[in-house]
Order: sequence, then structure tokens, then C-alpha cells
Amino acid sequence: MHKKFTKLLLQWHLNENKREMPWKGEKDAYKVWLSEIILQQTRVEQGWTYYERFIKKYPAIKLLAKAKDEEVFKLWEGLGYYTRCKNLLHTARLISTKYEGKFPERYEEIIALKGIGDYTASAIASFCFDLPYAVVDGNVLRVLSRVFGNNTPVDSNEGKKIFTTLANKVLDKSHPGLFNQAIMDFGATVCKPAMPLCSYCPLNSICVAYKKGIVNTLPVKEKSIRKKTRWFSYFVFNANGKTLVRKRTGKDIWQNLFEFYLVETDSNPAWTKKSVKLFFENQFGAGDFEVTRIYSAESQQLTHQHIKGYFIDVYFNKIPEMLESESNTWIEAKQMNKLPFPAFINKNIRHQKMRPALF
Repeated sequence: MHKKFTKLLLQWHLNENKREMPWKGEKDAYKVWLSEIILQQTRVEQGWTYYERFIKKYPAIKLLAKAKDEEVFKLWEGLGYYTRCKNLLHTARLISTKYEGKFPERYEEIIALKGIGDYTASAIASFCFDLPYAVVDGNVLRVLSRVFGNNTPVDSNEGKKIFTTLANKVLDKSHPGLFNQAIMDFGATVCKPAMPLCSYCPLNSICVAYKKGIVNTLPVKEKSIRKKTRWFSYFVFNANGKTLVRKRTGKDIWQNLFEFYLVETDSNPAWTKKSVKLFFENQFGAGDFEVTRIYSAESQQLTHQHIKGYFIDVYFNKIPEMLESESNTWIEAKQMNKLPFPAFINKNIRHQKMRPALF
């Protein structure tokens, strides 16, 4: 499966990947390093503009090294996290003196530079010097977690070791830079956080999460579980007189209780008929369904968490193949009363007829 994953991903990258960025395919280590530092706490759209400004004013690392602190900080203005800018200047001056303005080519020397961690060092090493080091960022973790069906928390110590090992195992050692760019772009454009394009995904034939219908439960993050406010959107799927339920088995709230199909998001998804339709088309490839109601849930305050969200009633003419996995159970209404559900679900289902729908 590892070899097939690598092959399919590279095929997608060479034939379908249309994502454009000014530093993409760049071999100049200075430019790659600069782009990675800017993007550490910044969205690509915003970082793009800053990157172009920096390259225009300081096209070579020696010019950046000679610049006055005030000039560089002024150019950085608006990006925040100014420690990045301090480290940028420090490292530029070090390379200018110690390495005579030439970026070091060995991984061990790259990672020793101030402000550069595993991810940035791997990016520079693979993109610029074709060294076999896998990049492991949020996009990569999401892709690996879903395709290989691994629910180990990606932000745990165990998870970091497991996914770093896996990333290096699937890495194309002969074309590391090409592969790293491919998996990062794939996570950003196809295997997206809340609205992945599963039905169009070239990896869905080998994706464990897709086959088991657990795409939206992966990757698992310990920090998300500890959030004070969480957004739960419950899709109440109905087909052939039955309703889909699944058991909560992870180390989280409501363990061993039952629930409907859950999509957890970082913020209010503000569902509409249009966005629900898009979600289903992207994830299930399903067009034969009807969204009958969208309810804004009555929130629930737990000891350390505030649960908010939505309940969305959906009727299928037939059960989508993705929802026939072993993690899902389709039951009749009379069986529903025999299963234990969290109070959040019971309260909202009990009162849903009393509350107006959002459309």
C-alpha cells in the first residue's frame, strides 16, 4: 500500500496539481527558507505578498544580512510573531559570515540554524538539495492519518513519532522534493480539513478512512479535545426507514455512547442548503438526497467545554456506499430508544419539533 500511495500521489501531482505559488519549484535555498519562515504563522494568501516584497528588496541573502534592523522590521510589519523576523536576520548574518553567503547544504547544518525546525529543514533539504527528508506539517498529517486510517493523536509524542516514520516510509527517495510538494499540495487542495473532495480523490481506492466512513473523525488532535468551545454538526441520515448511528470509541467526551454522523469544525460552519449540498457532493459523490431541516442546536455546557452546533436532517433514496462501513449502524426508530445517547443529542432531538428550522 505504501508504494501505491506514493505512485498515485505523484501521478496526481504531475497530471492534476494546479496549485501555484511563487516559491514552488524553487531551488534557491535562500528563497525557500524565506518563504517557509514567512508561512510559519501566516496564510499562503497573505504570505505571498510579503514574500514578493522581500525578494524584490533583498534578492540575495547577503543583501538581507546587510540591511538595518528597522528596515527589515518595517517590511515585516503586519505579519506578527516578530521573533521570526529576529531569527531571520540573525540567520542571514550568520550564513553571510560563516558560510560566505552560501546556504549550507547538509541537513545537520540547516537544522542547527536559528529559527529552523524539523519541517523547515526538511523542506529546504529536499526542495533545494534533493536530500531524502520528509516534510511533516498539518496537511501531511491529515493525509496520512486518513489514507492509512490511523487515529493516534497527531499532536501527541507517540503520534509525532508514528507519522514522521510513516512520512519517511512513503517518501519517494529519488524525488524527495517533488514528493514533498505533492503531499503538501494534496492536503491543501483535496484532502482538506472540513470539506475534503473525497468523491473526486485519486486515493479513495486505498483510503482507509474513506472506506470506513470516518474521514471527518481524522486526524485526531489532543488539543481539539481540550478546547473550551467545540462545534458539533450532527447529520441525521435516514434511508429505507432506518437512521445511521455510530458509537464513540475514542478517548474523548461521551465515550461508548452513540451519536449520529458527526462533523466537528474549528468554528461555526453556518450551514445552508447550498453548503450542505456541496459537502455531500464533495465527500460522498451523492446527489440523490434531500435536506429537510437544519437546526441550530441548543448548546450544552460541560465541566470544561462548551458544545455548540447543528442538527441536519437528511433523507437518501438509497444508502451511499461510503456510509455502509462497519463503523456505521443503520437502525429502525424503535431501536433508537434502547441505545444510550449523550444529553446534547437527547435534548436537541426531543425539542427539535418545537424549534424553527433555519430555512
